[in-house]
Amino acid sequence: MPGPGALVLHGFTGTPRSVSGVAEALSAAGFVVEAPLLPGHGGTMDDLLATGWADWSGAVERVHEDLARRCPQLVVVGLSLGGSLTCWLAAQHPDIAGIACVNPMIEPVADSFLDMLEQLIASGFASVPAYSSDIARPDVSEDSLGAAPFAPLLSLFAGVAELAPRLADITCPLLLFTSRKDHVVPPSSSDYLAARVSGPVERVVLERSYHVATMDWDAPDIEARTVAFARRVTSAPAA
Repeated sequence: MPGPGALVLHGFTGTPRSVSGVAEALSAAGFVVEAPLLPGHGGTMDDLLATGWADWSGAVERVHEDLARRCPQLVVVGLSLGGSLTCWLAAQHPDIAGIACVNPMIEPVADSFLDMLEQLIASGFASVPAYSSDIARPDVSEDSLGAAPFAPLLSLFAGVAELAPRLADITCPLLLFTSRKDHVVPPSSSDYLAARVSGPVERVVLERSYHVATMDWDAPDIEARTVAFARRVTSAPAA
């Protein structure tokens, strides 16, 4: 009989490397771990421009289905966009044992910002320079494009807007990590999520890390707390 499963999801423009510490910690604790590369990621700007929310959510749904067939219980962990997809899965599948989100993109953005992005696209602009590595540690960098392509970003925002009314469908326990200083996703996004889910919420404020906290100063604490949480919600034995 295989152990419980864990699906670990990276963020927008990133790769699984950004969440590899959490994935490895869960694997060492006996979980069957999948940390997929989201469609369009890990390559060129053109690769990412050809994808959107339907591609990312469809991919994680397929990985979830495969993992759920192999494992009696399942937890999902996500960073940023991965946190958005984590919540989307939990709203779809009430049998998920628990979710952990790190600086998730959940709060819908203002219509004025969406209008601005659409005007930029209409004017021929494809992307804007972005934090390629929003990490406080000076010796660590993330594998990312270093730019945010507008069309996939609009698709992400549309997916988040569609998810917002369904957050109450999330009934499983939530472990929520929020960096006090985040240059990519405002901490209010975590507040928005915590106020709307129906299940119990455990919140952890990260004082020393920026957006990609899974690679930052607080990474060891995130890994340890996530493993303890995953064991608790799945009743997995301690190693």
